[in-house]
Amino acid sequence: MQKAIFLDRDGIINTELGHYVTRKEDFSINPSLLPFLKAMQTKGFLFVVISNQGGVAKKLYNHAFLNVIHEELKAQFTLQGISLLEIYYCPHHPDYGKCICRKPDSLLIEKAMARFNIDPSASWFVGDAERDMQAAAKAGLKEVLVPSNSDLTVLISRIN
Repeated sequence: MQKAIFLDRDGIINTELGHYVTRKEDFSINPSLLPFLKAMQTKGFLFVVISNQGGVAKKLYNHAFLNVIHEELKAQFTLQGISLLEIYYCPHHPDYGKCICRKPDSLLIEKAMARFNIDPSASWFVGDAERDMQAAAKAGLKEVLVPSNSDLTVLISRIN
C-alpha cells in the first residue's frame, strides 16, 4: 500500500480569499506549497486534492471553469516535478440538497484510497477547517489542521 497526503484546496493549495474563486486570475498558489510537496515527495508521499466546491451548485462557476483552474494547477506541479494523483471535488452545497461527498463526509477520500491503494494509517490530511479534520478522521487518516494561507514548510519535520 502507498502513503499519501490529502490536501484541501482553498487556503492550503491556493490563497483563501474569503469568497469563492470565480476568476482564473484570483487563483494563486500558496508560495510554501511547492517546497512542502517537494520535501514530502522525497519522503515517498503521493498527493490527492479533496475540495468542496459548492460554487458550482450556486452557479457562481461551472465544471469547465474548475477544469481550467485544476489543469493550471497540475501544470505547475508538473513543472516542479511533483506528481499529483488526482483532484476530487464535491460540486454540491447544503443549501441546494444533500450529498455524501461533501466534507465533513469522507466519500471522496475513500474513493481515492481505493483507487490508488492508499494506506490510511500511513497517510495525512492537511486542511484549514474542522470539516477537513472530520473527513480525515472518518477515513482513518492522520490530521493536520493549519490556519488558512499558512507556511506549509513548517510541517515538513512533523509529517513522516
